[in-house]
Amino acid sequence: MAQPPGKPTAASRTTLSHIMTQADVNLLGTVHGGVIMKLVDDAAGAVAGRHSGGPAVTASMDEMVFLEPVKVGDLVHVHAQVNWTGRTSMEIGVKVLAERWNESTPATRVGTAYLVFAAVDETGKPRPVPPVLPDNDRDRRRYQEAQIRRTHRLARRREILESRRRPL
Repeated sequence: MAQPPGKPTAASRTTLSHIMTQADVNLLGTVHGGVIMKLVDDAAGAVAGRHSGGPAVTASMDEMVFLEPVKVGDLVHVHAQVNWTGRTSMEIGVKVLAERWNESTPATRVGTAYLVFAAVDETGKPRPVPPVLPDNDRDRRRYQEAQIRRTHRLARRREILESRRRPL
């Protein structure tokens, strides 16, 4: 199957927003990390589907960093975009911001994540994705950094498989 024509980064950027409620709280009284991770995966999935022009599934969450706690009442904004594309996979970068409901301060960055999605056809088999065409210097930097993360993911996978072949 031929690779589709490229798409600019801006074509699939997405923002999801959600007000955190008491139902989202952990035992410490702050929003549970899993709730934030679900929002991150939802936003990244929307971007992956938009960019690839069809279904895409989460292949891995490369990194999720929680920088600040999120509180009940906070309006959380999850910004996502395609950073890099391969033949059938793509890395989605996600930034999580929280607006405090009881403060008039700017939104605070509360998390970041990198996810890898694979585009799939109706039978669940991988399908080609359009190359991402970075729009500006920041997007080109993100593309280069995504290539570094991919190299590290593949090297880590190789090392683990090699270690499993060695006797303990």
